[in-house]
Amino acid sequence: MFKVIRVKNYEELSKEAFKVMRACVKPGAVLGLATGSSPIGLYKEMIKDHKENGTSYAEVSTYNLDEYVGLPLNHRESYYTFMHTNLFNELDIKEENIHVPSGLGDIEKKCVEYDEAVAKAGGVDIQLLGIGSDGHIGFSEPGTPFDQGTHVAVLAESTRIDNQRFFNDLNETTPTQACTMGPKTIMTAKKILLVANGVNKADAIKAMLEGPVTEDCPASILQRHADVTVIIDEAAGSKLTKY
Repeated sequence: MFKVIRVKNYEELSKEAFKVMRACVKPGAVLGLATGSSPIGLYKEMIKDHKENGTSYAEVSTYNLDEYVGLPLNHRESYYTFMHTNLFNELDIKEENIHVPSGLGDIEKKCVEYDEAVAKAGGVDIQLLGIGSDGHIGFSEPGTPFDQGTHVAVLAESTRIDNQRFFNDLNETTPTQACTMGPKTIMTAKKILLVANGVNKADAIKAMLEGPVTEDCPASILQRHADVTVIIDEAAGSKLTKY
C-alpha cells in the first residue's frame, strides 16, 4: 500500500523523508539504509537533528542495501566509505552496530550470512530506498526474481553509466558487480521509505506506482507491501496520472 507524498523540490523531499525516518529512530531500532545522491539530504537532516536535539543512535543498528564487488572498505567510492562520510561519522552510532554487505572474499557465502544477520536482528524496521532509472532497487536489476535474497548482481550498462560520474573511467574502474539485498530481503522490512527526485526517475516512478507488478521493473514488487511511503519531487512525479 502506497502513501505518496509529492513535494516541489529536493529540499522539501529531504525534510519530509526525515519526518518519516525520525519517527522510527528509537533504542533497539533497525534501520535499512541506502546510498546514492537521493538520500544525502535526508542524512544531513538526521545529522542536524542529532546535533541540535540530541537524538541518539547509540542503541540503533543499521543494515545497508548494497556494496560494490571488489572494492576494499577504505576505497573512496565504497559504500562503507560513503555511509561514514555522509552519516555515521557525525552520529553517536557504534561501529559494531553498522552493517554493510561485503564485496570481498567468499561473497556468495557472505550474502547468505547477511540475510541471516538481518533476520537475527528481528528484521528491518524501516528500509530506505532510492530507485534506478531502470526501476532497480538496491542493485537488483530488471529481471531479478522477486524471491531473490541478498545476492551478487551484474550491473546493467545503464546503471554503470549512471554511476560513471563517481569513477574516472567507465570501462576500467566502474565496478561491474555489486552485493545487494534482493527483493525478497527488502520486502521483509516492516516499513519502506522510497525517495526519488529528478526527471530521469519519472519513468521508473510511473512504472513502480502505476504499472503492472513485473520483474522488468523490480520496484513494482513494492505494490505488494503493506506500508510504503514514496516521496517524490515534481520532476520525478511528472508522468504520473493516478497519483
